[in-house]
Formats: sequence, structure tokens, C-alpha cells
Amino acid sequence: MKFKKLGNTDLDVSLICLGTMTWGTQNSEKDAFEQMDYSIGKGINFFDTAELYSVPPNKESYGKTEIMIGNWFKERKNRDKIILASKVAGPGCDWIRNGENNFNEKNIGKAIDGSLKRLKTDYIDLYQLHWPERSTNCFGRREFVFREDEREWNDFETILQALNKFIKNGKIRYIGMSNETPYGISKYLELSKNKNLPRMMSVQNPYSLVNRTYEVGMSEISIREKCGLLVYYPLAAGALSGKYRNGQMPENSRMKLFKGWERMINPLAMKAHDEYYKLAKNHNMSMVQLAQAFVNSRPFVTSNIIGATTMDQLKENIESVEIELTEEVIEKINLIHNDNPNPSP
Repeated sequence: MKFKKLGNTDLDVSLICLGTMTWGTQNSEKDAFEQMDYSIGKGINFFDTAELYSVPPNKESYGKTEIMIGNWFKERKNRDKIILASKVAGPGCDWIRNGENNFNEKNIGKAIDGSLKRLKTDYIDLYQLHWPERSTNCFGRREFVFREDEREWNDFETILQALNKFIKNGKIRYIGMSNETPYGISKYLELSKNKNLPRMMSVQNPYSLVNRTYEVGMSEISIREKCGLLVYYPLAAGALSGKYRNGQMPENSRMKLFKGWERMINPLAMKAHDEYYKLAKNHNMSMVQLAQAFVNSRPFVTSNIIGATTMDQLKENIESVEIELTEEVIEKINLIHNDNPNPSP
């Protein structure tokens, strides 16, 4: 396994991070235990979860994933071997805290205490804001549209002050963002420096062969400010495995079971998938290997969050860390990207 520093901390996190969002809906606790056991045996020391999980998010699935991880910690007695990341849900989920999900001290405190109880631990290593409290263009929206009627939201400084209290009492160690923009990450870093407040150590955003929007604006900040990307959807929610090519819709696949990921298999995306499939085949790789190796190779990436519903998928994803793409392959990837830019944001 390869490792990188988390932000400017002394924590070495594995380049492959175990994603957990399917545990509780598509995966049982037995599956989750098997995935965690296998991953730690392969050198992975970084797990990512959220109070919101499992997905698709709803009242019934809320908190299930954290409970499974907590049960594993209790049974294996190895909490100290894992760098654990979780997230506080933002506004929009009426079943969480009765819809009171603004990032104020009270709500964040309730969220942290709930996660600690489910995870059966007394601290979280990296605590992330799952999505911005303000209106932004995340979750597949390309354009930012300012809303004159936007409701009030806590300013960046107030949020950092609230998080600082939980760092000081030992419930969380470091903080990060998710689904953020260049504006957001810049404001947080500026305030941390000027106001002597906790520093955001990472940003968890989507990034893949079919969504390289992070490269515009965000990647430079990640490198220069040591606030690296924790990649989610490196396979475009499984679409870059190639299993949806040629009109296929496998039973028990995410696209078959649930709605909400249609942008991953739109016509432009499928055109790009065909090109990446040909490239991978010509270089004796699977599409998964090509897609994951590309993400792993990016200098602004701190860790690549992989998700799997089967052990075969998990093994292939983890093994991608051993693949080094040649300059020739990278050049061909870029040519395909130029012809099919970001079809699945």
C-alpha cells in the first residue's frame, strides 16, 4: 500500500480509502466485516463513512453504516489501527434532527455525539461537512445560480469556531470539507490562517475519467495549500466498470436498483466509456484498473475512496494501487477527455 500525509498533519493515510456507503442497504453487516478485515490486511488504514449512510439516504437507512463499523471496532478491538473519517449532514434531510441541519454548534454537537455512539468510539480522526450549508453547484449541477431568496446560513468563521470546540474537547481531531467549491475552500483556509482557527485538511469531491472538473480551480489549491482531494465516485458510481455498456443493466446494480445516478450513464458518458474500454483493452487492463490507476496517479489526490458491493470488486479496486500508467496511456486518456469532456459531473 502507498501512503500520503493528510493535509499538513502527521497522519499517513493509505492511498486507497475504504468507502462504506452501501453497508446497510446493498451490503449486510457480514459483508461489511469481510470488507474491513480484507482491507486492513492489505494495508488500508483509512475508512470513510457518514452519519447519513447507508445510501440511498432515508429515515430507515440513517446511521446503519456507522453502527456496522462500531460493531466491528468492538469485536476486533482495533480502533487504534484505523484513521476514521465521518461527516455531518447538511440541510435538506428532514429525518435528521427534524430537519435542523444547519452547521451551528448545537447541531454539529448532536451529530458528533450520535456518530460517536454508533461508531463505539470516543473520537473521530477526520470530521467533514458533508455538503455546503449555502447553495452551491454540487451534486452534478454545472452552473452556480445565485438565489435572491436563499435562507440564512452560518458563515465560515462561525462554523470553524464551532468545530474548534469539538477539537478542543477531543471528540474530533481534524476537519475537512465535502462537495466544496474553490470559493468555499479558499474562504475556510483564509480564515483559519488569519483567525487562528482549525484548518481544513482535505476536501472530498467527485473525480473520475468522466468528471475532471476538480482540475479547474480546485487542484491548484489542493497542491499549494496541502489540502488534498479525497476522491469519491472514482468509477462514476460504478459506471466506469463497463457493466452498463451496450445497453446492459445488470440485476442488483446501483443503476438498476435506485434512481439518482442517471447522469453517470447519459449518452455522452456512454460514448466516453466505450473509448476508455478500448484503451484499457489495448493495454491489457480492465476499465476499472484504468480508471482507478488514473485517479491514484494525480498529484492533488490524497486518497481514493473505493466502494464495492462484492469482494471481487473490492480486490480489483485495491489492487489498482500497484498499476503505474505510462505517459503514452496518460496522453491517450487526455485525448479521449478532450473529445468527451466531463460528461458525468
